[in-house]
Amino acid sequence: MCHGGPVPTTVSVPDDWPAHPDRSLALNRMGSFDWDLATGYMHMDVPALDVFDTAAADYDGRPESLAPRVPPAESVRLDALVSSALKSGAESYGAYFRIRCRDGELRWTHTQGRVLRDGEGRPYRIIGIVRDATEELNHSAERLGLDEERRRQTSVVEATTAALAHARTVQDVIDALSDAHGLERLGSMGMVMGLVEAGRIHLVAEGPQGSFVPGTRFTRIDEEYPMSEVVRSLQPKFIQSPAEFADGYPYLWSKITHMDISAAAYLPLIAQARPIGAIGLLYQDKDGFTQEERNLLVALGSSIAQSLQRAMLLEQEHDIAEGLQQAMLPRRIPDVPGAQIEVRYRSARMGRDIGGDWYDVIPLPGGRVGAVIGDVQGHDTHASAVMGQLRIVLRAYATEGHSPATVMARASAFLHELDTDRFATCTYAEADLDTGVLQLVRAGHIDPLVRTRDGDCRRLPVEGGMPLGLSSEFGRLEYPVTTVELDPGETLLLCTDGLVEQPGADLDDGIRLLTGMVRSLPGDLRRLADRLCELVDERGGDDDMALLLLRREVPESEQGGGRLQQHVAQNDPEALVSARHMIGAAVRAWGARERSDEIELVADELIVNALMHTDGPAIVTLRVLAGPERRLRVEVEDRSSALPRRREAGESGVSGRGLMLVDRLADVWGVEPRGGGKCVWCEFAMT
Repeated sequence: MCHGGPVPTTVSVPDDWPAHPDRSLALNRMGSFDWDLATGYMHMDVPALDVFDTAAADYDGRPESLAPRVPPAESVRLDALVSSALKSGAESYGAYFRIRCRDGELRWTHTQGRVLRDGEGRPYRIIGIVRDATEELNHSAERLGLDEERRRQTSVVEATTAALAHARTVQDVIDALSDAHGLERLGSMGMVMGLVEAGRIHLVAEGPQGSFVPGTRFTRIDEEYPMSEVVRSLQPKFIQSPAEFADGYPYLWSKITHMDISAAAYLPLIAQARPIGAIGLLYQDKDGFTQEERNLLVALGSSIAQSLQRAMLLEQEHDIAEGLQQAMLPRRIPDVPGAQIEVRYRSARMGRDIGGDWYDVIPLPGGRVGAVIGDVQGHDTHASAVMGQLRIVLRAYATEGHSPATVMARASAFLHELDTDRFATCTYAEADLDTGVLQLVRAGHIDPLVRTRDGDCRRLPVEGGMPLGLSSEFGRLEYPVTTVELDPGETLLLCTDGLVEQPGADLDDGIRLLTGMVRSLPGDLRRLADRLCELVDERGGDDDMALLLLRREVPESEQGGGRLQQHVAQNDPEALVSARHMIGAAVRAWGARERSDEIELVADELIVNALMHTDGPAIVTLRVLAGPERRLRVEVEDRSSALPRRREAGESGVSGRGLMLVDRLADVWGVEPRGGGKCVWCEFAMT
């Protein structure tokens, strides 16, 4: 018998044979719809409404009426699919999606639609079907998708492990898991995490915004909370429905009911056979957990625990290292009259060892102050030990009264004698705060910056020598001194290269960038230092950073006096040049005005005379005398007791003209015995 042929008269058939199409569709759990795109109305027959588990009385002809049955994620996907078909000119579309029945169960559904278009290709109507696809997927899709699911699970584990590999802090672990990408990988809508601390669980991550339950920041391990339970039992807890959550943890559930959680997984975080915390993953639109999902989450819990333990150990080591480093630095910065000083130190973002960066502030005689910034090569305890010794000896040499160049040379020789393979870079600045004269010596270090009173910032080129240790090894202990003036209100900025170095960028570019930032930052010295440290924290990095800011205070009166004292050694031309520079700066700062040149000339003559006719150094002192008439006094001491004599020089001679010059230019002058030497002095009235 051929299919479709006449039915033999001897065969008995049912009265309703063949079945009406409506009955065929209904028996196969299939319904139809007709969607008018112009009005937005969608007609659905009863079998179609049955597929959506929706009563006819609850459907008003608009697709929005089905929203309670379609989870949000599925609704977004379907809307995107239909929009794409309408815009692309496609004639049909089809998709599998899930609906949520009235009892909360999720069920697979399939839809197929035919798009009708007018003569110009504009869509005006969609006619299609919907059907229950549960059995179809159970019998075929699950088997066909088994390999794909396994590949997805492997991908989830690999992606999560890769994200956690870069975590160096506990917060990094939390961020990797709780950001949008992390939650998408886990299929979760929120995450909570707690760490075990002294018999309690400290909540360190609290899921989506607004989910925190008051009183749960710290909870006891013996309390009835899911995280407490998994920490006690060391076994995961899978909550498969809202009813199960409410029955097991009624108090917690009453506080989070508004989150519409349908399932949750709580996993113990175990490292070296002991619990270090717990993590909870919260889900919406999820109907329980398959065995494969449970295995996946347990595997992820193990990976998270390992990353968390590594981050906790790194943080602990970092805290110890930073504490030791801080102990090596000065415990307090002395108060220095005439200056405001701020210092800061920041360790590398997650350096495991101690660094060699340091700063120091050294009070010196005569109202001067020494400022030091340095960096010993390396990031380990040896670098820190060398730094501690070097800081102490450099301070000792400075307080003994040696010139900046000598201080640096002796520190280099000391480092070389330590028989260490480390070298150090350093900048030493000696400031006379009365006159503003700065003497700077640089040993392989980056140049300092100066911020002016009006907020501008410039690089201060300082002639440099070799790094400490290396200069002694190569026999090049010469350290030239750069002398400049720091005006009232100006700020000297000394730092190590951790503040200016950028990965992959040139050091000069980093200094230019820092110069620009200092221009835009607050003028208040403390806020300026804090903001520079915040920039380092935001950038991270693998190097430590030390910072020293020294601002010369603005005197209450521009005519205010002061005192200056300078040692000038024989056979030290740099010291003589420096003394001349300081004298000139001092007399101008103290308001000598038109007599400045006279005072400088006389002081220079007295210093040169002392160096030429004695065997020791000269000590020059300038000070403003109090009284009704402001007078400036210049004193030059030497070790010779022989008194100077004023005499007329021959027509071709030079010797003998010095005291004549002093006598002509100074208002008054004289000689005083000083123990084993003498002091030649002179005074000038200051108008």
